[in-house]
This record gives sequence, C-alpha cells and structure tokens, in this order.
Amino acid sequence: MKKLFLLFGLFAAFAVSGYAQKFALIDMEYILKNISSYETANQQLEAVSQRWQKEVEVAQQEIQNMYKTYQSELVFLSAEQKTKRENEIVEKEKSVQELKRNYFGPEGELFKRREALIKPIQDDIYNAIKEISDAKGYQLVLDRASASSVIFASPRIDISNEVLAKLGYSK
Repeated sequence: MKKLFLLFGLFAAFAVSGYAQKFALIDMEYILKNISSYETANQQLEAVSQRWQKEVEVAQQEIQNMYKTYQSELVFLSAEQKTKRENEIVEKEKSVQELKRNYFGPEGELFKRREALIKPIQDDIYNAIKEISDAKGYQLVLDRASASSVIFASPRIDISNEVLAKLGYSK
C-alpha cells in the first residue's frame, strides 16, 4: 500500500512538473537605450517639441503684450475700440490654444511623429521577443521596467541581451 502511494505521489510530481510554465524578463529601458535609432528618434522629437513650444511661448507673449497695451490705453479708448481690442485678444488666445492642440494634443503633430518614429522600433522589439518566446517556450515575458510589482527576479531569466542580439545590437 505504501508503494502504491509513493508511486502515485511520484507520478503526480512528474505530471505537475511537466506542466511547469516558463517565464522570462526583459528590461525595456535597457533595450531602448542600446538601440541607436531609438535615441536618434527621441532627439528628433525633443528638438521638434522644443521648437514648437518656443513658437507657442512667443504667441503667448504677444497676447500678454496686447493685453498690457490694452490695459494702459483703456482710459483713452472708446467703447467700440475697447470691444475691438478685447475681441482681438480673445481671437489671438483662441488661435494659440488651437496651435497648442495641433502640436501637442492627442491627435497632434507630435503624437503623429512619435507614432511614425517610435512605433516601428517597438514593433521590431515585440516581434523579436515573440520569436524568442516561441523558440524557447516562454508562456510569459514581463517587462522589468514597467512591472513595479516585481521585487526581485533572477538575472538568469532576463532575455534583454537576447532581444538586442536578435535585433542586431549585440552586447
């Protein structure tokens, strides 16, 4: 009877170990830092963003100057002139808001450029991870950089360098 329980226990242990899942980790920040095209794309986006931000700031400064001029000349203006100046200031504010939305909004130019420059790199990384996962039988690949709940993970399951090698950026 003891042998039967022992045999059944061993069988159950082998069955459970046969269904063991394989996990891997990547560090997306590390991978992206080692891809030169990503750094170049980020620099391009930063330069464009700064240029557009300066353009918006200049327009906002113009509005402030218009308002200060309006305030200083307020006593000399007729009601019709006051209304005209107020409308000009309001129109300028609306145009600046529109400019900000066109450049930095959710459907703005910066978003579109980021999609055009960064998305292909992210897709390449995803495809490399998928190929490595399929080849090595990983059921789950976690990103260490974004998984704040991962307290410790063995460096042996980190496949970041394999992903870089697959992309042609061997370390």
